[in-house]
Amino acid sequence: MNDQQPVKRCDVQPENTWNLQDLCESDAVFEQQRQEVQELLPEISSYQGRLAEGAAVLLEFIQLTEKAEQRFDTLYVYANMHLHEDMNVTLYQGYTAQMQTLAAQLSAAESFFESELLSLPEEQLRSYTEDASLRQYRLLLERILRRKAHTLSASEEAILARSLEMSSAADDIFSMLNDADLKFGEITDADGQKKELTIERYVGFMESPDRNVRKEAFQKLYAAYGQFKNTIGTAYTANIKKARFYSEVRRYDSTLEQCLTANEIPLEVYDQLIETVNANLPKMHRYVSLRKKVLGLEEHHLYDNYAPLVPDYQREFSFEEAKELARKALAVMGEDYLRRLEEGFSNRWIDVYENIGKCSGAYSWGAYGTHPYVLLNYQGHLNDVFTLVHEMGHALHSMYSNEAQPYTYAGYRIFVAEVASTCNEALLMRYMLSQSKDRQERAYLINHFLDQFKGTLYRQTMFAEFEKTAHSLYAQGEALTPDRLCEIYRELNAKYFGEDMVIDEEIALEWMRIPHFYSEFYVYQYATGFSAAIALSNRILKEGAPAVADYIRFLSGGSSASPIELLKIAGVDMTSPQPVQDALDLFGELIEELEGLL
Repeated sequence: MNDQQPVKRCDVQPENTWNLQDLCESDAVFEQQRQEVQELLPEISSYQGRLAEGAAVLLEFIQLTEKAEQRFDTLYVYANMHLHEDMNVTLYQGYTAQMQTLAAQLSAAESFFESELLSLPEEQLRSYTEDASLRQYRLLLERILRRKAHTLSASEEAILARSLEMSSAADDIFSMLNDADLKFGEITDADGQKKELTIERYVGFMESPDRNVRKEAFQKLYAAYGQFKNTIGTAYTANIKKARFYSEVRRYDSTLEQCLTANEIPLEVYDQLIETVNANLPKMHRYVSLRKKVLGLEEHHLYDNYAPLVPDYQREFSFEEAKELARKALAVMGEDYLRRLEEGFSNRWIDVYENIGKCSGAYSWGAYGTHPYVLLNYQGHLNDVFTLVHEMGHALHSMYSNEAQPYTYAGYRIFVAEVASTCNEALLMRYMLSQSKDRQERAYLINHFLDQFKGTLYRQTMFAEFEKTAHSLYAQGEALTPDRLCEIYRELNAKYFGEDMVIDEEIALEWMRIPHFYSEFYVYQYATGFSAAIALSNRILKEGAPAVADYIRFLSGGSSASPIELLKIAGVDMTSPQPVQDALDLFGELIEELEGLL
């Protein structure tokens, strides 16, 4: 629907942009508050060597750091979100760089805290956890105690803290190349018109009924990435080296162990996901075979992966239509949830459309004490409608957590971060299917649902397997050349898609364009979150108000308990393979229904 060429940021209508003044009134206020945070650093450092003086001193220190961190968070989000409006604006490039520097300085000022606390006599530590004045921080202190084996001396922690600024270099380089510098040229659309190929438009082109459009978009996108294979390969390998360095100096057996331990997730959850999905690969192979048959293809290529199986049924949605669908689909969540949803729609939380230089993708972000924000690059496709409810799921999760929890526990762990967003998607799909009376429309929606399983449960697990392999090989001393990474990635595609899929050479480069690989061992949580969300949406639709009440308790939990325990409150046990298997069983049932419809 939004098939115009991207416009300059200054030409975007204000009502389609987010209002960052709710975060910070102006750039002048940003400068003033940044200086105020800077001036708190010596005061924070002055507590070094004083934590043994008693609970009152410890309380003063924690409250001071919270004050600095909360103000910093707001400024950091403000700088970065302004930059994401147009990555070419040097003012906000500078602000973002300043905040990265300040982040390292703040971390360095606080770095003595855990090691000094853990050096105190055991009896004194225990007295702090039991002191009435520190009641709010008891869980914080207990979690620090659990990290004792991985906490270094105060001087070593200070060195690590000072290294944080440069530790993001690989991610920063990739982001600037991917979002600001990389150009993909033009392709010819189904109407014979020349259209610019961008990261955001790629998805739409890959869903085109015209195979020539899909093939040209596929080949041109990867030709552009292929020109920078060595650059991006070096950046990604540098990120793996960085992650390995931090895991080794903190005495973890692997980067995977460090990442999962930080989120209180048992290691077996990761391996269990890969094992369960691998055991169900025949279902994916069956889906590929169905696609090949329905599309009438002699060869099913990877650029056919998102070709519509119901090409005569095409729907586009204005942004107003997308919002109305969200309201109707999420009505099952009750009046309070809908009120918050409407607040986001009506008060410029959302930056809606693509513009020149805008950060690709979509996200929800914000800072404690202000409402959340959502970045979109809305194109009017069905995927974009699901992206809207997905990101609003994140936003309302943050809103509930921030309102229910103090700053210390408001931020929820990454493991549950994708649950609320994907639950919203599942509810939208169930609503649309319930309203569908037309056989063709139902087939179209089921195929879209299957594509969600393919893209989230299978694809993200394949990403997780790629990450585990790459990090493990580096830890074993193998040189991770770009060609070696391409070989690993190509083999995984062959395994996941099966014999009826032609594994085009270009797909070996796909790992190069995945931003989440720079947040190591993040992507598996899309798959676990999807599985949990399917279970939760089923319970909400079957049980109604009691299930919604449990779900809202989960959303309000922040990090006040482990992610596993919070999900149990909502009715899902992710230490068991059952939620993943149940989701995969539903995938199989949907394939069977689609076979009967087509």
